[in-house]
Amino acid sequence: MPRAGDERHAHPGVRPAGPDDAAAIGELLHRFNTEFDEPTPGSEQLARRIGRLLEAGDNTVLLAGAGPDGLAVLRFRPSLWSDGLECHVAELYVVPETRRQGLGRALMLAAIDVARRAGADHMDLGTGDADHAARALYESLGFSNRGGTPDGPVNYFYERDL
Repeated sequence: MPRAGDERHAHPGVRPAGPDDAAAIGELLHRFNTEFDEPTPGSEQLARRIGRLLEAGDNTVLLAGAGPDGLAVLRFRPSLWSDGLECHVAELYVVPETRRQGLGRALMLAAIDVARRAGADHMDLGTGDADHAARALYESLGFSNRGGTPDGPVNYFYERDL
């Protein structure tokens, strides 16, 4: 599985996160959930969790900007349908004050490169219907929304707390 620091990519302003970045990642994830009125355990708890996930090695976090100002969280797992890996973009976030400067695109291009180098042959992600900017970005990068199209069924995402 890919580890922070293992990947080299040519996307200016984007770098793989290391263990020393856990606090910054926790703060970005906390801001993300707060911005969209989602529950959050707080930046400190998120920092501890992301530190453990990075150490386990099946997650990669890419950071963008000087703040850092954005992140992409990639989760890797063996594929059932091929010998490759599947890469799930669990989170993509850019702080509001630095949006429309290309950080989201740079993060996604770097994520695609990192996933390919890690051996992934599939990448997936989810976004809300109302997030037109994110949907436009993903579609401009070749992602297909199969939900409700002639070549795919309507997709639903179900979840519940246990």
